[in-house]
Amino acid sequence: MFHTIILAGHLGRDPEMRYLPSGQPVTTFTVASNRRWTGPDGQPQEETIWFRVTAFGKLAEQCNQYLTKGRAVLVEGRLRPNERGEPRTWVGSDGVVRATYDVVAMTVRFLGRREEAAAPIVEEIPEYEEPVPEEEIPF
Repeated sequence: MFHTIILAGHLGRDPEMRYLPSGQPVTTFTVASNRRWTGPDGQPQEETIWFRVTAFGKLAEQCNQYLTKGRAVLVEGRLRPNERGEPRTWVGSDGVVRATYDVVAMTVRFLGRREEAAAPIVEEIPEYEEPVPEEEIPF
């Protein structure tokens, strides 16, 4: 079986790069994807979904080098659920349960203004098939 997710949004914070014990670079960053519409009462509505994106290898290095908070990106990858097959959930400081979806990036396209677009489009398919176990990711 195979699945792909494509998402577009803006980085919620600067990327963080770490290294696995094997020396392979791993970069994580968050992407907020917004949806806006007009409700039945004529009032504008908005929904934001957060994704935690993980990139490996050369892709991780490029993302760490070129991406910054607020930068628009298009990410193609696959969902990585928690051990129960669900998104990661937590209770915010306001008491509301929130969720984020973990995505392993296969392709990252840097979007934005022309001067921002000077960065290359990076595509990489990792050399492994199985996801890296959570305990091996150093954050």
